[in-house]
Amino acid sequence: MIPLPDTIKNKLNYGLYIVSTPIGNLSDITIRALNILKDSDYILCEDTRTSKKLLEKYKIKSKLISNHRFNETKNLNKIIELLQSGKIISLISDAGTPTISDPGKIIINECIKNKINIYPIPGPSAVSTAVSISGFSEKYFFYGFFPNKKKDLNNDLKSLSNIKGSIVFFISPNKINDSIEYLKTFFLGRKILIGREMTKFFEEYIRTNIDDLKPFQKTPKGELTIVISENNNNLITLSDIDKKKIKKMIKNSSVKDIVNLITKNKKISKKEVYNYCLSIKK
Repeated sequence: MIPLPDTIKNKLNYGLYIVSTPIGNLSDITIRALNILKDSDYILCEDTRTSKKLLEKYKIKSKLISNHRFNETKNLNKIIELLQSGKIISLISDAGTPTISDPGKIIINECIKNKINIYPIPGPSAVSTAVSISGFSEKYFFYGFFPNKKKDLNNDLKSLSNIKGSIVFFISPNKINDSIEYLKTFFLGRKILIGREMTKFFEEYIRTNIDDLKPFQKTPKGELTIVISENNNNLITLSDIDKKKIKKMIKNSSVKDIVNLITKNKKISKKEVYNYCLSIKK
C-alpha cells in the first residue's frame, strides 16, 4: 500500500470547528488547534485585537470575522453561506472554550438545522482549570455569570444551594464585592476557591471559608472564576431548643455571633442558622 501524502491525509472536512484557546498563557494551546486555525478559511472571534495576539504569535494568517453577542445574529446568513460553499471556519472566544458563557450557540444551532458538520477541538477551560485544583467534589454544576436582576439571582442561588456537588461561577471584578453578600446568604458553612488571572504571571488563588470571606480592598484585575464546595451531608438541622435560644438572643446579639455560638459545638449548617435569624428579624 502506497502511503498518502500528509496534505491528503490531513485534509480537513468542511464545516465549523469550535477551537479552544488559552485562558491566559499563550503557550497553553494544542498542536491540533494551531493546525486547524492555520488551515481555516475564516476565524470567527469576539475581539479581533485580542485574538490577533495569539494568531500573530503562531504566524496564523487566516481571515478574521468579528463575531460577538451584538452581531452574532447579523452574521448568521453570511457564515452559513460560506460553510455551505465548502469553507472551513473556526470559532474561537477571547479565552478558553467557545460558547461557555461566550457567543457561538446561535451559529451552532443554525449549523445543526442546516446539517453542517461541527467539530470540537478541545483545550483550555477556566471551569475545569479551577475545579481541578479546588480539592472539592469532581461532580460540579457550572452556572456562569450572575444575572443583573437581584430577584433572578436570589431564586437561582436558592436552588443551587441544594445541589449535591461543587458549583462554579464567573464573576466580573466590578461585581465581586456586591456578590459576597449573596454567597454568604446561601452558602454559609462551605469553602470557596477564587481564581484570578489564572495561568498568567500574576495568577492568584484565594482559599477560605464562605463565613470568613471579606470584600476586596481594591477592584481585582480580570474576571474571577469561583468554585464553592459541596454540601456537607453530615450536618444536622436546628432543634426546637436551638430555635428558642436564637429567639432569645436575637434582640441583643448580632446574627454573626448567634451563628458562631449555635454552631460552635454542633454540626449544624451555618447557613440554616443564618437564614433562621433572618426569618425572625423579618
